[in-house]
Amino acid sequence: MSDNKPLDGHRVLVLVTNYGVEQDELLVPVRRLRDDGADVTVAAVSSDPIATLVGDRDAGETVEPTTTLETVDPGACQLLLIPGGTINADQLRLQPKALEVIKKFATSGRPIAAICHGPWALVEADVLRDKTLTSYPSVRTDACNAGAKSWVDEAVVSDSANGYTLVTSRTPKDLDDFVREVSKALAGEVPITGEARR
Repeated sequence: MSDNKPLDGHRVLVLVTNYGVEQDELLVPVRRLRDDGADVTVAAVSSDPIATLVGDRDAGETVEPTTTLETVDPGACQLLLIPGGTINADQLRLQPKALEVIKKFATSGRPIAAICHGPWALVEADVLRDKTLTSYPSVRTDACNAGAKSWVDEAVVSDSANGYTLVTSRTPKDLDDFVREVSKALAGEVPITGEARR
């Protein structure tokens, strides 16, 4: 019997700030993707611990980042994941390096996944043109003003317009659907093996 997992050889980059990311929108995808064999890098603004929140209000788990935005190599990963949390998403879109990474993923045709308020960073990076997506409802107008084709009230949306796949969801209640579609998008990418993984 093989010990291979469905996402062996696949690498995911998660972008967050060090305070205010919604706990489950970070931890659930990271744990499930790792359980399926993916190598997940969590890049934060600084090397300080990441203080998550539950419902934008209550203290959640503290997470150690893998690396920082300034030192991460976005070319080494196949899928970009942006969790929500109102404070996290609002601050992340003010980080020039985060916006640079988002643009690199979109222009290179690699998939991007964002949940809840996460698409705010995509608005700022100007990568939503002609996309159909979902998000937390308060992001709807911003997404449409940034050129999105449409915003829909669905648990998960996967859209491949404009050369890259975008997976979006609304809230932590949609995490099962979100992680399923993220895994599908990632599995469609060529795994990174051998020398390329170093």
